[in-house]
Amino acid sequence: MRESVEALLDRVRTDLAGDWLPELYEAKVRSQRTRAYLLDISRAESSPEIQYTLLGIELRIGKRRFACPDLATARYIRVFARLGCGEFAIPYDISKISRIADQLETSWQRTLLVAAELTKRRPPRSAALIRKKLVTKMRDEIAAIGAGEPMPAFDTKTRQREK
Repeated sequence: MRESVEALLDRVRTDLAGDWLPELYEAKVRSQRTRAYLLDISRAESSPEIQYTLLGIELRIGKRRFACPDLATARYIRVFARLGCGEFAIPYDISKISRIADQLETSWQRTLLVAAELTKRRPPRSAALIRKKLVTKMRDEIAAIGAGEPMPAFDTKTRQREK
């Protein structure tokens, strides 16, 4: 007896446990000071490429190109572009982006491996449908978590000299 698509999606999520990409996004990214990033792409899953140009690093998604300040940021954005996320948060502290990008990319690859393992006895069309629904589920969960404010709030008090 075959499992339903929803049951397979739930199994992927439980197999990944703490490495579920939306969970990592909420725990590692949204729990700190972030800024919202808007990526004007379609909601469909894509295969973005990092390109090295004379002007720096760019992320190419379809026919569009997005300039990135460094490789870590390009890798971070690529994870969300693969899912078709149009709006997400980026850590304001650039020193943390590389480590988080590693964790998110590892989560993405583990998700693909677990999904492939669970669907290896299914027809290719069915496996592709499950992968598409898995990407949609992750994208919707990330959208539900939200991207936050365009710029972080700086509510810290600074000590000023009295006049």
